[in-house]
Amino acid sequence: MFKIVDTLIKRYFSNEEVVVFLLLLVATLCVFAFWGGILAPILIAIVLAFLLQGLVDRLQQLGLGHVPAVFIVFFTFLTACSVFIGVMIPIVWHQAVRLVQDAPRMFVEIRHEIEQFTEGHSELVSQAAIAEVINSLANESTNLGQWLVSFSLSSIPSLFSLIIYLVLVPLVMFFLLKDQEKILDYLTSWLPKERRMMRNIAHEMNDQIANYIRGKFIEMLVVGGVTYLVFLAFGLRYAELLALLVGLSVLIPYIGAAAVTVPVVLVAFYQFGTQNAFIYVVVAYLIIQALDGNVLVPLLFSEAVNLHPLAIIIAVLFFGGIWGFWGIFFAIPLATLVKAIISAWPDQELLHPR
Repeated sequence: MFKIVDTLIKRYFSNEEVVVFLLLLVATLCVFAFWGGILAPILIAIVLAFLLQGLVDRLQQLGLGHVPAVFIVFFTFLTACSVFIGVMIPIVWHQAVRLVQDAPRMFVEIRHEIEQFTEGHSELVSQAAIAEVINSLANESTNLGQWLVSFSLSSIPSLFSLIIYLVLVPLVMFFLLKDQEKILDYLTSWLPKERRMMRNIAHEMNDQIANYIRGKFIEMLVVGGVTYLVFLAFGLRYAELLALLVGLSVLIPYIGAAAVTVPVVLVAFYQFGTQNAFIYVVVAYLIIQALDGNVLVPLLFSEAVNLHPLAIIIAVLFFGGIWGFWGIFFAIPLATLVKAIISAWPDQELLHPR
C-alpha cells in the first residue's frame, strides 16, 4: 500500500511547479469557501473586467492608447448601467409586486379553467387531485406575498451595503482594467521561474473564461431582448419581468430554462385561458429556447465550452451547492479548469524520460 502511494507521489508530485500549483489551488479554494461573501465585490469586479477587456483591446487595435481606451469603455459601461437601473429596475420591481399580489387570483382562474376542461374528461383527470394541487399553489403564493413584504422591509438596513457595492465594484473594476499588467506581473513574481504547466493552464483558462463571460452576456441580451419583443407583440402581461427572468435563466444551463418556463406558461394561461393565443405564446417561447440551445449557444461557445452535457449539469449542482450563485455562474469555467488541469498535469515519465 505504501509502495503504491510512494509511486504515485513520485510520479505526479515530485515536480516543484506541481507542488506550488497544488498548494495555490487549495489555498484559493479555502479562501473562496470561507471568505467568499466578503470577497463578492472583488469577484463581481473581476467578472466585469473580463467582460470589458475585449472592448478595451478592440479600441487599442484601432490606435487608441490604453488609458484612454479604459476610460471610454469604463464610463460608457457606467452610463449604460445607470440607464438600465433607472429605467428597468422600477418597472420590473413594480411588475414583480403586482404578479405576487395577483398570484392567488391567478390560481383561482387557472383552477376554474382546469375544472371546466376536466368536466368532460373525468375518466382521465381527477378533479379532487387538481383541486388539491391548485389549493397548494395558492397557499404558496400567499406565503410568497408575505415573504416579499417582509423582505422589502428587512432589506432597508442592507441599503448601506448596496451603496458600498455601487462604489467599490466600479473602483476595483477600473483599476483591474487600467493596471492589469502590473497586477499580473506582481502576482507571477511569487511563482516559480519554471511554470510551464501553470502558464499553459492560465492561458487556456483566460481565453475560456473571457469568452464564456462575454458569450453569456451576449446570450442574455439576445434571449431577453427577443423574448421581450415576442411577449410585447402578443400583449402578454408582465412582459418586462418575464423577459428579464428568461434572460437571466441562461446563466444556469438546462435547469434555468426549465424553471423559468413555469411562470411563463402560468401567466399566459391566466391571461388567455384555452384560447389560441395561449398556444401561440407557448410555441413562440419554445422556439426561442430551441434557437438559443441549438443555434446561439453553439455559435457563441463552440470554442469556449467543450464539455459533455452531463458534466455541465454535475458541475452546476456541485459548484452551485458550494458557492451558491457564483458557483452556478462559474460552473462551466470551473469544470473546464478541472479538465485543463487533468490534461496539463505533468507525468513524471515525461518530466524525466529515460
